[in-house]
Amino acid sequence: MSVTTITPALTGSYTIDPAHSRIGFVARHAMVTKVRGSFNRFTGNVAVDAEQPKNSSVDLVIEVDSIDTRNADRDGHLRTNDFLDVANHPEITFRSNDAGFDGETLELTGDLTVRGVTQQITVPFSFEGAATDPFGNQRLGFEGQHAISRKDYGITWNAALETGGVLVSDKIVLEFEISLVKSA
Repeated sequence: MSVTTITPALTGSYTIDPAHSRIGFVARHAMVTKVRGSFNRFTGNVAVDAEQPKNSSVDLVIEVDSIDTRNADRDGHLRTNDFLDVANHPEITFRSNDAGFDGETLELTGDLTVRGVTQQITVPFSFEGAATDPFGNQRLGFEGQHAISRKDYGITWNAALETGGVLVSDKIVLEFEISLVKSA
């Protein structure tokens, strides 16, 4: 049986299941198409408090060199100092410092650090449900997205197009599809 609202029984500590989660992004390319990518390696701990949502928290660490846009040359360029500078900044982190929940949407506010620059963001997550998997694990599902400006994180590389505009959009949409597993 699947649960569609967060109840007190779901309060507890969880870990992000990377095998059943996706942390990705979308950027405009040449101002006419979208390029989607994701990070294949990440870890996260989540505390869920159904009765006192402000006590809920997230601590997420993304391994930047796991970036994957399905194009090796582009991935290599994204790892350089032009973009994410993996050599000097091997991790992207998000650590929440406030949470609110209205029964359907969990809003997490926290510090997103990319390339050593930290900005506070608020990500709205829809609660997708809770269920016990065939192995007896309690699972929660959340989906969310948030747009950031890559310039806010010191990522300014670009190339002008002959027809006007630029090669890579400043706006990057972060996408989160998260499966949590309750800790024993």
